[in-house]
Parts: sequence; structure tokens; C-alpha cells
Amino acid sequence: MRKHALAAALLVAPLIGQAQPAAASTVTVDIDNSVKYQKIDGFGVSTAFRRNELIKALPEDKQQEILDLWFSREKGAGLSILRLGIGARPAGSPYDQMVSIQPDDPGGPTAPPRYVWDGDDNSQVWMARAAQRYGVNRFFADAWSAPGYMKDNGDARNGGTLLPEWQRAYANYLVQYTKFYAREGIRITDLGFTNEPDWTAGYESMRFTPEEAARFVKVLGPVARAAGVNILCCDSFGWDQAKTYTQAIEADPEAARWVRVHSGHSYASPPTSPLPTDRNTWMSEWGPGGSTWDEKWDDGSGQDGMTVAQAVNDALTLGGVSGYIYWLGASSGATRAFIRIDTTTKTYQVSKRLWALAAYSRFIRPGAVRLGATASDPGLKVSAFRNADGSRVVEILNAGTDPVTWDKIKGHGRARAYLTDENNAVAPIPLRDKGVTIAPRALTTIVLD
Repeated sequence: MRKHALAAALLVAPLIGQAQPAAASTVTVDIDNSVKYQKIDGFGVSTAFRRNELIKALPEDKQQEILDLWFSREKGAGLSILRLGIGARPAGSPYDQMVSIQPDDPGGPTAPPRYVWDGDDNSQVWMARAAQRYGVNRFFADAWSAPGYMKDNGDARNGGTLLPEWQRAYANYLVQYTKFYAREGIRITDLGFTNEPDWTAGYESMRFTPEEAARFVKVLGPVARAAGVNILCCDSFGWDQAKTYTQAIEADPEAARWVRVHSGHSYASPPTSPLPTDRNTWMSEWGPGGSTWDEKWDDGSGQDGMTVAQAVNDALTLGGVSGYIYWLGASSGATRAFIRIDTTTKTYQVSKRLWALAAYSRFIRPGAVRLGATASDPGLKVSAFRNADGSRVVEILNAGTDPVTWDKIKGHGRARAYLTDENNAVAPIPLRDKGVTIAPRALTTIVLD
């Protein structure tokens, strides 16, 4: 393919009250269409642990506004993946996982299963249907644990492992969940059987070693394939830790044939290099830590929008991820979710974390391919993508404290630019003489139609 170099002089703006440099410093940005990296599956959000119920309890106009913020490409982030939680036990507190489709032991691993289904799944069906109306067709259902009676500790919580004799029953249980959703008109495209298998939590959790995960994949694989569902594995609690799971699966040809997407989280370690596989990979869960609600773009807290923007950029460019799923879409209290819901006043607040992801997800669509992109100024984090419709998206995250100018964007079709910072949320900004100002400590999105 022909190489196009979008090279531009980026002029550093003078600082008031300081001596002016003899000549403006410049920086070059190159976008190389001949260099192709990963294909993009999409960007998404998780609504597990009954957070949908918080939204559904709001007045209808507020519900619609939040749905627009998540899924609309005109008003919000245009998210294209929804992560659902597969429950393993009866719900207790408001943030417990959803009710299991088989809460009680049917009488042993070979006994006829006794499934139950209410058509609602703690409002997850409602949310999935709403997402479908916006065009979302990638639904990832993930289990934090098997039901307690299938495990050696007898509890869906507190780790424990899947008993060998229950493996086939657990595989059938997971696939039955996808069949219930199909009955509601929702196709589960991706199925996960474990969440953070290397972490024991007081909430629903279950341990797998990499070798145990590879063995179970060979049990689940044929059952899932017969139902038309892809297997995603293994959601380790850190990206580097996920590599051992990917390696174990890739080393076993029978296991490798069943896993379509390899995944990891970013808590213990962020994506700084790709997982060892040729399959697509997803950063399937992360949100910044902390104990306060923070709406700011750039306050140095580690919970702000700039932090999320840098995490997304690094996952795409260093980790080579095809999918990026944020935790969580909405919650209450001192949350680091995109949106905080006040259950007393029935209102909500939006953080700049949402807009940090929206600047990517609204414009980089499923099926896009990441292109080569470099900048001579290390303060600019640049990534570029070609969508299936031929449009290109250039993301420039200016981590520096000075504005610069991308000058004279010539011969590349109609250009549009958008700014995300403290005062702007994917807001259109003007192009002057086919150039655009790249604001400091901000994310600028440029679309070349």
C-alpha cells in the first residue's frame, strides 16, 4: 500500500513574559498507512454487579441521557461492547453479583440440570436491549465464579477451585446462559468462564492456574462452539500476569483452537507489551483506584480524565489491544465509574473519565486497523487508525505544558478536529488554513474523511 507521511511543523507557542526563542521549535508527526497493527474490535463498559438497577431506578429522561452518554456517537462515547456478569448465587447486598440461573445443586454433576430464568437478569437484559438500539452487537458475558456447590470451598465467594467432576456441568451452565439471552433476542458473542483467576476476593471469585484454565478450555470449547459463541480467556488481574495464561493456552494446540480472544486486566500491571498470541486481545477491565469521586480532567490525582486517556493510548499502542473495556459505567457513592448516580435525588454526575474514552471510541470504530504513527516530540502520544469506511482517525495526547500546531493538513480529504480537556468534552475546534492547535495537557482527535 502507498505510504502517506503526514508531516507537519508544530510551533511551540511563546510564553508570556519570557524571552522569545530565536526560531520556533518544530516537531514532526508521521502517519504511515503502509504499517498496519491490530484490528479493533471496539470499546466498552461493564455493568456487572447490579449497577444497571441504579440506572433503571432513575426517571426515564435521566435513563435516556445516560444511555446516550454511553452509546450515542453524536451525544456520547459510541461504545460498541457491553460486558455482562454471569451470576453464581442468590443476590444479597445491592452490589452482589446477579442471581444464578441454577442456584441450587441439581443433585450432582450428572443430574439433569434445573435452570431458572426470569427474562430480566437483574436488568442486564434491559440494558443489552437498549444497547442494541444504538447498534451494539458485541456482548461479552463473563462469570466471576461457578456456583458454590461446584467448587471445593462450597462458596461462590472467597476463591476456591472448580471440582473436576463438575467441569462439563459448568460448561453446560455457561452456555445455557447464552441460550437464555438468545431467547430474549440478544446474541452473546463472547463468553468468559473466569474473572481474575489468580486473585482471591471476598466477593464472587474462583481460582484457575494457567494449566487448569487450558484444560477447562478444552471442555468448554466444543460446547460453546456448537452454540455459536466465542471463548474469551482469561481476565488475569494484571496484563503481565495474563501472559502466563496466554502462553499455557497457546502451548496446547487443542486449547488454542477454542480461544478466540485473549484478555487481561490492568490492576497488577498495565499493558506495556502485547500478549504472546496472534489472536485479538482485550484489556477487559480496569478503572483507577482511589476513594473519592473525581470529575476533573487533569488534577494529578490518578483518577482524572488525563490518566484514563493515557491508559487507553498505552493499551492501544504498547499493549496492542483490539478491545478496551472500562470498569464501571455507572455506580454510586465515592466511585471511579464514568458516572455517579445519586440514589436519593435521582440525579447523576459525569466525570471526564467518560470523555477520555469517548474521544477514542466515538471515532475509532469496530473493524478499524491501527496504522503506524510517530512524533519527534516525546510529549506527544500519537496513534492513528483507518476505519472500514476509509476515514482515518489521528489521536494526539499532548502530555506537555505548551500548545503546538499541526500545520497544513493537505491532500487528505475533509478534516475535522475535536478537543477534550477540562473545559471541553469531544468539542469541535476550528481548523485554520488546514492546521489545528494541539492544546497542552489535552486530547485532540482529528478525523480525515
